[in-house]
Amino acid sequence: MNLQLRHYQYDAVKRIRESYIQGFRAPLLVLPTGSGKTVIFSYITERTAAKNNNVWILTHRKELLRQTSDHLDLLGLAHGLVAAGHAMSGDHVQVASVATLARRLDLIHCDPALIIIDEAHHCNAATWRKIIEAYPNSRLLGVTATPLRMDGSGLGIGSGGYFDKMIEGPSIRDLIDQGYLAPPIVYAPPTDVDLSGIKIQAGDYLQKEIAHRMDKPKITGSAIEHYQRICPGVPAIAFCATVAHAEHVAEQFNSAGIAAASLDASLSDAVRKYRISALAHGQLQVLTSCDIISEGTDIPVVTTAIMLRPTHSTGLFLQQSGRVLRPHPDKTHAIILDHVGNCMRHGLVDDIRSWSLSGYKKKNKKNLDEENIKIRKCRKCFAIFSAQTPNCPQCGTKYGSAVTGMGNGRELRQVDGTLIKISKADIDAIKMRRRLEVGTAQTLEELVQIGHKRGYHPDWALRLWNGRHTNRQHHFVNEA
Repeated sequence: MNLQLRHYQYDAVKRIRESYIQGFRAPLLVLPTGSGKTVIFSYITERTAAKNNNVWILTHRKELLRQTSDHLDLLGLAHGLVAAGHAMSGDHVQVASVATLARRLDLIHCDPALIIIDEAHHCNAATWRKIIEAYPNSRLLGVTATPLRMDGSGLGIGSGGYFDKMIEGPSIRDLIDQGYLAPPIVYAPPTDVDLSGIKIQAGDYLQKEIAHRMDKPKITGSAIEHYQRICPGVPAIAFCATVAHAEHVAEQFNSAGIAAASLDASLSDAVRKYRISALAHGQLQVLTSCDIISEGTDIPVVTTAIMLRPTHSTGLFLQQSGRVLRPHPDKTHAIILDHVGNCMRHGLVDDIRSWSLSGYKKKNKKNLDEENIKIRKCRKCFAIFSAQTPNCPQCGTKYGSAVTGMGNGRELRQVDGTLIKISKADIDAIKMRRRLEVGTAQTLEELVQIGHKRGYHPDWALRLWNGRHTNRQHHFVNEA
C-alpha cells in the first residue's frame, strides 16, 4: 500500500530527517491526539527498513501494540511482535511491548538503527530507560501529544530525559480549522469542585482517595442524567479514578438502561478487543476505564468524553479529551462532559499551548487585581460567556453591545452538580475570579482554606505566603 501523508505529516517527516542530518540524535515529534502520529512513524519505519536497517517501535499497552501492527500490515511491511505469547522473529522491524522487551534484551544480538518511542512522555520510567540506555548508538524518535511528565517537568536532556530537539506540528485548533479534528463543545461545573483533603502524590491526586470521593451514586447519577439529556445514545468513554470506580460506573449506566462495560488490564486480550469493538459498532454506548483508553486507543466514532477523574496533570487531561476529537462521518462535533472541573485547571483542550523540552510553559499571568469580572447567560441556548462579548459564542444570538456593568450578566453559581456549556471566555472569567480570590486573601489562614478547597498541595499556601513576604522585603530594600 502506498501511504499518502497529509501536508503537515510530510512536513514532520522532512523536519525529522533534517534534524538527524544536523547531528541531533533524538528528536521529539509533538502532534495532537488524532493527528496521525502512527501514520508518520510507520512511514519512517518503512523507509528505514527498506535500507536493511533495524527499527524497533516501543509501546506500553496491548492496544497500542496491536494498532501499530495493524498500520504496518496495511503497508505490507513485514514485522515481528515482541510481546507475551509471541516468538522472536528475524524481521528488520519489531513492534515491542516495553515490559517484554526489557526482559528479553539478553536474547537480542543485533542493534537497532532507530528506536521509535510511542507515547514518549513515559520514557523516563525504569523499563524504558533500560532499553534506551542499552543502545547508546541508536537514533531515537519520540512521538507524543503531551511532551511533559506528570509533574510538568520536561523530556529534554537538560531535564533528565533523552531528547535533544523538539519538532512541533500544528495545534489542535489548527487541525480543527482544517477539518482534521472535530470541534469540541465542553460542559463543566461553573465553580470549583471541592477537592479538600485529597492528598497529592507524584504530581497528581491519589487515585484511591479520588475514587472514594467520586464513586458515589449521586455523582454517577448526575453523569448519567447529563449524558441522557445532552447526548443520549452517542458512543462515550467515561474516565474514572480506579478500576473499581470504572466497574461501578458501568453498573449504574447499565441499571439506567444504557449499555455499558468497563475496561481494565486484568481482562483477556479477546475481551478487551471485543468491548472496544462493541463501542465502535453500537453494541455498547458507554465504555468506562481508569487508564487503558486514556492514551493512544483509536475509536473515531466515539463522540463524548465523560470526565469523572479530576487530575493535576495537563498531559492526562489532554490525552483523555483528545480521545473524542478524531473525525468520523457520523460526527459533527465532540462533547466533553467535565464533571470534575478539569478544564478549570488546565483550560480548554483546544487552547494554544507552548511546549518545551524543559516542561510546560504556562502563559504569563497579568495583574488581575482590579479586573471587574462579569458574565451573561444566553436567553436562547443558556450558554455562559463573558459579558464583554456582544454575541453568544454558541448560538450567535446578538445582544447589541458588550456590557461594562452587570447589565444582563449573571454571576456564576453552583447549581447542585449541573453542568453548563463552557466557552473560552467563561474559562478566562472563572480563572480571573480564582486569581482574585487568591489575590485578596489577607492572611495565611485564608490561603490555607482556598488551597484546601481546591485540593492543592498542603505546602501551596505557605509557599505563596512566604513568597509574598520575600517580595515585600525586596521592595522595602529597593525603596530604602
